[in-house]
Amino acid sequence: SRTANAFRELRTKILQTTRGKNCSILVTSTSRSSGSSFVAKNLAVAFSFDESMTALLMDCNLANPSHDELLSPDATLGLTDYLRSDDMSVEQIIHPVGIQRLRVIPTGGQMDITVEYFTSLKMRRLLRSIKERFADRYIIIDAPPIMESADTRILADVCDYAVLVVPYARATEAQVLKASKSIGAQKLIGVVFNDEPRVPTLPWMKKIQGGMNQVAAKRNNHGKAAQGK
Repeated sequence: SRTANAFRELRTKILQTTRGKNCSILVTSTSRSSGSSFVAKNLAVAFSFDESMTALLMDCNLANPSHDELLSPDATLGLTDYLRSDDMSVEQIIHPVGIQRLRVIPTGGQMDITVEYFTSLKMRRLLRSIKERFADRYIIIDAPPIMESADTRILADVCDYAVLVVPYARATEAQVLKASKSIGAQKLIGVVFNDEPRVPTLPWMKKIQGGMNQVAAKRNNHGKAAQGK
């Protein structure tokens, strides 16, 4: 489909930039309701569809988790539980889903809005350990809009790269530039325009396209006949 091909192309662009080396990729947006969680999830799926890779989708949108529906009811432990615990293993918060080679770390149940989870040294060690232990694993981090969340600006510093999601025709040039500068030129790997409208093919357009194809076919036939003589 058109959407699946778009995410395959995005995956290819990332691999070209990273030269095939696994990395952590932050997915953020210019504003709320931009579809960044949709992009993060499908980008992770695109990586997992390649048999030479695995993907880990990490939900860091603590105020608005978006990926719990992928998990079984038994998968209760997540990122905040791990960061608050002194004896929890990484394996306890990485959960399988219905897609092969894709794993998810949910936000978790223990949340305190006064705690700055992502500034901790443990968060940096978590990302580093996952990358080092699984050389074929790409970490996709779903984060809130960068201009509305201090957590995202912290994560942008921790991650290797970032993708900025812009809602089509619902963001100004100034907003895009400001969000890009907050990420930084060294980290920003690309911009995704989400929810671009698809122009419908009307019946009269199909007739015109069909007529043009017939004319092209006749020209090709005439050319072949002339060559034969």
